[in-house]
Amino acid sequence: MEPLASKIRPKSLDDFKGQEHLVGEGKPLNVAVKKKHLFSFILWGPPGTGKTTLGRIYAKALNAKLYELSAVSAGKEDIKKIVEDDTKGSPKVLFLDEIHRFNKSQQDFLLPYVEEGEITLIGATTENPSFEVISPLLSRCKIFTLNELSEEEIFSIIERAGFEMEKEAKDWLVSVAGGDARRAVNVLDDTYNLYGKITLENLKETLQSQFLRYDKKGEEHYNVISAFIKSMRASQPDAALYYLARMIEAGEDPKFIARRMVIFASEDIGLAQPTALVVANDVFRAVETIGLPECGINLAHGTAYLSNCKKDRSAYNAYLSAIKDVKRYGNLPVPLMLRNPETKLMKEMGYGEGYEKYSKESFLPEKLKRKRYLE
Repeated sequence: MEPLASKIRPKSLDDFKGQEHLVGEGKPLNVAVKKKHLFSFILWGPPGTGKTTLGRIYAKALNAKLYELSAVSAGKEDIKKIVEDDTKGSPKVLFLDEIHRFNKSQQDFLLPYVEEGEITLIGATTENPSFEVISPLLSRCKIFTLNELSEEEIFSIIERAGFEMEKEAKDWLVSVAGGDARRAVNVLDDTYNLYGKITLENLKETLQSQFLRYDKKGEEHYNVISAFIKSMRASQPDAALYYLARMIEAGEDPKFIARRMVIFASEDIGLAQPTALVVANDVFRAVETIGLPECGINLAHGTAYLSNCKKDRSAYNAYLSAIKDVKRYGNLPVPLMLRNPETKLMKEMGYGEGYEKYSKESFLPEKLKRKRYLE
């Protein structure tokens, strides 16, 4: 039986919900589809936001031969087969799901085919491509960022399924979807197959049983990483190590965990223990060098250390406060004494005049002289 997600998947941009900044009138993907513009790009965004659907719509609009691979299981031989396919007359478009799972060697192998135009690449990832995709490949791809779907957009997608259900049930399903259309549709599909009708109670029963499967497959990605970070923040190493173990056993990318630890070291520990950033960076390097399963030991070491560190968010909070003023006031004039007198005219205008290395006078722009960000 064809899954519900496949049945209701949009075949054109007219039926696509969400990502108006990409697919709306005059927006980049809309223009590319209408003009049949062939180019490589990477779709970066949370699960269930339309990455696969957009890839298929784009390939169909260009009358391209679409090859779909998952970087989790694909390798160099799969790329070779696509290149050697002697199909004539149609461009070859490769949709590579979870492109962040392709290692450097695999990406290096793919690069020349993208460079020479033998393959048009559409990568899909939930991870920041600037961390996971090699620079030469990244420079040949446009990056499009997808946003989590709004509740209204999820509601429209549920409506498209055509099931009779009470508003209370629809509202509940929208709320638990968390911006992930695939999750909402899968719960709906499973509920109907199990119970034959959609009610609030049936939806809740289905979701509860799905969570057990999610733990094994690692699909509670965002819930568990959130619990991991919050446990370290609360200085609870036992809880943090438990959630770490869950992620490792579920097949989570260890570099994803290590990156979050590097961020945590500055965001939550900060000035209280500056060496935390050194430790977190070394854990990340160890993960890159050693790999699974042994790098789990390095992650556990780092997790225990970061959990037990004193916490101080003052540097992070100060940065956020500074960002607010930048957005509020724009480009305020830099004080003349801080400007380099590169030319004679600049010197005559007072550039650099009165500058003292260790002055206690505020170096902030005039409008913010009395501002204090770091408490």
